[in-house]
Amino acid sequence: MPPARSDILHLLEDYLIHHPGERAQLTPLLAELDAKAEPTCRAALPGHITFSAVVIDRDRRVLHIGHKTPGKLLAPGRAEPQDRTPQAAALRAVREDAGIHPGDLCVTRQFLDQPIDIGVIDIDTGPARAEPAHRHYDFRFAFYLVAQLRPPLTLQDEEVAGARWLPFPDVRSPTLRAKLLDSGLDGQPEPVNACALIHDGHGRYLLHLRDQREGIWEPGAFALLGGGRERGDSCLEATLRRELAEEVPGLEPTGLMPYAVEEATSADGLAVPVEVYSGRWNGDPDEVDLQEGVLIRWFTIDVLDRLHLTPGTGDLIRQHAAQHPPAGDATLSACPPRAEAPAGTVLHVVGVHLLLQDELGRILLGLRHPDSLYAGGKWHFLAGHCEQESAVTCLVREGREEAGLVIDPSDVEFAHLVHLVDSPGAQPRI
Repeated sequence: MPPARSDILHLLEDYLIHHPGERAQLTPLLAELDAKAEPTCRAALPGHITFSAVVIDRDRRVLHIGHKTPGKLLAPGRAEPQDRTPQAAALRAVREDAGIHPGDLCVTRQFLDQPIDIGVIDIDTGPARAEPAHRHYDFRFAFYLVAQLRPPLTLQDEEVAGARWLPFPDVRSPTLRAKLLDSGLDGQPEPVNACALIHDGHGRYLLHLRDQREGIWEPGAFALLGGGRERGDSCLEATLRRELAEEVPGLEPTGLMPYAVEEATSADGLAVPVEVYSGRWNGDPDEVDLQEGVLIRWFTIDVLDRLHLTPGTGDLIRQHAAQHPPAGDATLSACPPRAEAPAGTVLHVVGVHLLLQDELGRILLGLRHPDSLYAGGKWHFLAGHCEQESAVTCLVREGREEAGLVIDPSDVEFAHLVHLVDSPGAQPRI
């Protein structure tokens, strides 16, 4: 499906808030968005919607593509079924016309995913054209080139007659030229996303498991909490605090400080510079009200290679851990150090085992890894060791991590307890 009509209408309404003087010339577009015909289809008359990329280099020059169709000055394109969003349609158009790929581009802080301009272009009919005279409503999205040097252009011979890079004052479209000159755009990429490298000071790092859904970044992967800037955010720290409040209300890390800038890739393939902030928190992830994603959990660096992580996350955490070793513990223990136990105390391992039976009387068992210290290579209940958590919380966590089970703590019933104290050479366990 092409970009949703509701998404286009939302962009238009937001645009008119910032440019109320253009409402008169865009009123026919509002009517077309309310009509039955698909507004991005070539057959939609007397006008239809196109999407363009305003590509800006480090010298504040804009790519102009000379089309064989009169009136086309950028890289306008009609939406195709594979285009998830209006911005994705603009990216595909500039890739097809000029060979500039989404990874060569990033969004601007000033406009993000909003159009910088909506051009109204009258297309005349002619003897060589099968279409009658009509109008294009061209949604134009601003992008910076990521690299210092411009990428080589690969022009589409069938439709493109040539290309030039023009400074802002020479941009052909009067409406776009005026907005560029007033925009503050300087062609210098900067972070537009922020995320939090949250640790507890004792070697544990907080990771967020993303939903397994199309259209989001790295679905089904563990990632740092955070998200993209919105136009109302005063700075990137404000972006991060807003995202945390939306995703995990009640999780408020202390000492947030910029730590690193990482590169990510958006769902549309755009380059995304990300400002990473470090901060501390010592709470229980099960006690926060998670609003987005599947779960959040503490992890130590020794288990990172067993997780599906977003690109670069593992290296970033290892770097931070090397620079900030836990006080008095170079091994990055999973739990904060405790006061020394009274003389004669013997520490016990606390484990949980899940006895799960279905309506047919079948018992769920898992085949343990051959290298497991306990019952290696054997079928056993789903089980695990308690961290700094209650036994029921541990059971819920282990069921989710080992088998993807979603267990309501209120459904858990205590069945049996074994206290092992006399196994030669083994630590006592409950």
